[in-house]
Amino acid sequence: MATFTFFYSTATFVFIYAMFRDHFPQHLQDDIQKYGRKLVNFAYPYSQITFDEFTGEYMRRSEAFTAIENYLSDKSVVSAKRLKADAVKDGQSLVLSMDYHEEVADEFNGIKVWWSSNRTTPRSLQFSVYPAVDEKRYYKLTFHNRHKQIITESYLASVMNEGKAIEQNNRLRKLYTNNPSKDWNGFNPKWSYVAFEHPASFNTLAMDDNKKQEIINDINKFKMGRDYYQSIGKAWKRGYLLYGPPGTGKSTMIAAMANHLEYDVYDLELTAVKDNTELRRLLIDTSGKSILVIEDIDCSLDLMGERESKKRKIKEDSDMDPISKKVKKEMEETTDSKVTLSGVLNCVDGLWSSCGGERIIIFTTNYIENLDPALIRRGRMDLLIEMPFCCFEAFKVLAKNYLKINSHRLFKQIGGLLGKTNMTPADVAENLIPKFEGENVELRLNRLIEALKASKNGGACRPNQKRKRRNSNLTNKKKK
Repeated sequence: MATFTFFYSTATFVFIYAMFRDHFPQHLQDDIQKYGRKLVNFAYPYSQITFDEFTGEYMRRSEAFTAIENYLSDKSVVSAKRLKADAVKDGQSLVLSMDYHEEVADEFNGIKVWWSSNRTTPRSLQFSVYPAVDEKRYYKLTFHNRHKQIITESYLASVMNEGKAIEQNNRLRKLYTNNPSKDWNGFNPKWSYVAFEHPASFNTLAMDDNKKQEIINDINKFKMGRDYYQSIGKAWKRGYLLYGPPGTGKSTMIAAMANHLEYDVYDLELTAVKDNTELRRLLIDTSGKSILVIEDIDCSLDLMGERESKKRKIKEDSDMDPISKKVKKEMEETTDSKVTLSGVLNCVDGLWSSCGGERIIIFTTNYIENLDPALIRRGRMDLLIEMPFCCFEAFKVLAKNYLKINSHRLFKQIGGLLGKTNMTPADVAENLIPKFEGENVELRLNRLIEALKASKNGGACRPNQKRKRRNSNLTNKKKK
């Protein structure tokens, strides 16, 4: 009889609630719910705080939600009865977290609180190829009213700090690239990424030891300089320009910096950016503790010849018929990037450069003389790092990497040839790689010696001579 009464009461309640939800006016439902909650609060001594997954106008994932998710991960595995597997971390283990509508308890200074993971779905029936659209996820924190001040002032700050620390220790570092703006929407983000797994380090970087140590000291000082930058009123960012011939290790240097600092890398392809507004939006969407890289900036856009190009464009347009002008305008709108030198400068050193702290900006170029001086002045590019041809110190690093030796009787001869020949570390490394199974150290060193002699006596134009000739040709063209 008691069971029948229970089911009858439950069915009656569900029926009444359905009638109330479907037939009462919405404003009347809101009023009843509002005053109902007030009535319940008189007898219910607990407060609740909700943390939504997405917040803000652009629906960005909440940092608070992520920090709480990390904080609760270990506690969930220990005390929650129902868990869900979210993803595979590093291809080795599952990442476990609380299942929806599950609750775990926590304690802070003797105060007990309860966390629950929740999900709501819209009332109306929807179909979407993106399931995430049809749900709203959030965490709910419940605690006694008398502890509200301690919870809001101390406990939540502790949760946020610990959650961020866990994320920093366990996170998978990423290599990002920007997507074309035509693909940006709620499901396709501005940046795509893969796991950053480059093995480069300063120990294996072919460079003079003293110069290498200067760079290490500089980036270490930057990483620990939050309070210093705050005290001098400057955005917490630093700019580096890596310049030198192809094959001298510019990309390897970036990877070594990222691994040393444990930063993410954002590889910005300027030619895929439509205009300065999109460039700013991309910058806003980057995180701190990251390196923003623009490789071969002299080739990405004609930043240096921007003013001259505008003058030529005005003259050319004046000589064209209306139909040709229209066709040219349509092609420019669909293919050409409108990013300007001033737009890049504003992102590097203007107001927008302060978006997101602890960021390093790196430009690379093969020809530093082709860059606009405004782009590389102090304050924008704080340190200019030349990546030179292979010297004897760099060769010894390569010999240790590839041959596993620190000295050899042929080292003196190689050192002499390197001082008279321009050969990149990439070319030296290629000669040290074994070409067949069982090739010994001496054979590989002799092959390098022959390559150095051929480079020295072959009569070929050296790379820096080619650069001078190329610059001379560019100057002559401009004069014409």
